[in-house]
Amino acid sequence: MSNKIHKIGIIGAGMIAQFHAEAIKAMPNAELVAVYNRNLEKATAFAEQHQCQAYNDLDTFLANDDMQVVTICTPSGAHLDPGLAAAKAGKHIIVEKPIEVTTDKTDALIQACNDQGVQLIGILPRRFNQSTQILKDAVDNGRFGQITLAEASIKWFRTQEYYDSGAWRGTWALDGGGALMNQSIHTVDLLLHVMGNVTRVCAFAGLEGHKDIEVEDVLVAILQFENGARGVIQASTTCYSETGHPAQVQICGMQGSAFMVDDKFSVWDFQDKQDNDGEILKTYGVNASAKGAGAADPKAIDFSWHQRNFEEALAAIDENRPSIVDGQEGRKAIELIGAIYQSAANGGQPVSLPLQSWPQAEQLTQAFTGKS
Repeated sequence: MSNKIHKIGIIGAGMIAQFHAEAIKAMPNAELVAVYNRNLEKATAFAEQHQCQAYNDLDTFLANDDMQVVTICTPSGAHLDPGLAAAKAGKHIIVEKPIEVTTDKTDALIQACNDQGVQLIGILPRRFNQSTQILKDAVDNGRFGQITLAEASIKWFRTQEYYDSGAWRGTWALDGGGALMNQSIHTVDLLLHVMGNVTRVCAFAGLEGHKDIEVEDVLVAILQFENGARGVIQASTTCYSETGHPAQVQICGMQGSAFMVDDKFSVWDFQDKQDNDGEILKTYGVNASAKGAGAADPKAIDFSWHQRNFEEALAAIDENRPSIVDGQEGRKAIELIGAIYQSAANGGQPVSLPLQSWPQAEQLTQAFTGKS
């Protein structure tokens, strides 16, 4: 880790900004120096809590010469404009998921950062769990043999009050989607990170358990991977649980199976045994009493996952190299989600990747909710 202290500012002062602030404060090579929010009262309260400077003017905030890095914590569909301004100001950017809510807007931010010579780094914290690296190593080293099936399952719960708590929630413009884009993108990214590219999808989605929102609360997609495997994504915010069901990634092949429950393994079973298999299960085996991270309560996540993401981001900046979760990596899950939405909006018709055009919000709302 570099001895350089990175001065960081946060754009946005909502719930997720709290996790960014805690992650920054936990790192010896980072210092939170500023926060921007259009509402000065909110910015001031956040600044007092985290001992930093408050701004309600974005240009003044970005003119802070001591600040080299900004993190963007605005609603998902409001990442582009502050990102473009930050890039123009020469700031490296760490942006909460998703980078943006369409591939076009994501590409615009990637291009702006490339043009200005600054880093664009996504928040994809599930990649930074040690169990993720163990699973990916097993795939890369051929321990599964021919992989045949892969699954991402995100059976979470959100109350109607959650959607009613902000006018932007459950909208295509600012949320970018429902259970898939908002709650499931981290697990979708994890599936792609481990399994590789998807070539074709078909999907079905709807709004079944909530009201007065534009987006889906239940979705199922069938995937065909480049490596020949088939897969399934199940995403929902209608699966009641007091503590929440953990997100799962399951991979099965002719010589092995592994089921990951959040950052633990419930199954680690291979035809060709290795000496460390028992230690992996002992260290990373699932605890039956474990709660799903953010599954029933969006505030119930551990900022240490973000911290590991930040640590790699700052190392990439120090070493002048691309982050392992740079803009292009963050774009992959967004493109797949767009293809899934396109298929679901067309009654499950197959869609091939790369995605040719992003589906229109009006078409998605009509297909998922029956409302124009």
